[in-house]
Amino acid sequence: MLFIARMLLMGLHFVIAGVAGSLLCICRPFNPDNSRLCARLYSIPALWILRINLKTEVSSLFAKKRACVIIANHQSNYDLYVLGRVVPERTVSLGKKSLKWVPFFGQLYWLAGNVLLDRGNARKAKQAMQTTTETLKNRDTSIWVFPEGTRNPGQQLFPFKRGAFQMAIDAGVPIIPVCTSHYASTVKLGRWNTGKIMIRSLAPIETAHMTHSDMPALIEQCRVQMQDCIDQMTHELIEQAAG
Repeated sequence: MLFIARMLLMGLHFVIAGVAGSLLCICRPFNPDNSRLCARLYSIPALWILRINLKTEVSSLFAKKRACVIIANHQSNYDLYVLGRVVPERTVSLGKKSLKWVPFFGQLYWLAGNVLLDRGNARKAKQAMQTTTETLKNRDTSIWVFPEGTRNPGQQLFPFKRGAFQMAIDAGVPIIPVCTSHYASTVKLGRWNTGKIMIRSLAPIETAHMTHSDMPALIEQCRVQMQDCIDQMTHELIEQAAG
């Protein structure tokens, strides 16, 4: 019964947040701070409805002084509500073109200034990547990317795709990894208190003097750091639950 009530409330919230966010974006279309505001519209009420205990340690993310590439692990559609709580100012994300047609969300996602990639069209995808690189260099706007390229509910990160790292090197901007503890199988929506999730941002990794030949080592460095952080947070949560 609790699960059904929550899903009904979440459905209503999804529609209301979509309408409110769309009105905001219509008033200031493609403003680079729309994504942060819309993310809060989705996240804050949802965390209350779902009664998720979210602990954030993201000082390195909010202390950023200039544009950067933010990379994060992607576990489920609930990331919209979980990670939406920590989207910093002037940050847009990369998403697949098909998101544009999701009712009450897709049009908002586009109007919020996010970048839609047509992964089935190499030429258009390359153009979009060039546009985001230009945005990083000249518009004081950060890009949020899920480098695994798809949802991953497992405990081990998938191999990272090159796009985020190529953008960072081409623009000469730092990379900030953002890690979320493993929650896809631990959060139980049928309980009153559904569970605890931790989010941690790591220290910025500078790319200013890197070239494309440095990319494989950079990708591996980021993946190892993120996996270690995710494993550590998950272990901490297990210990807290046992204590």
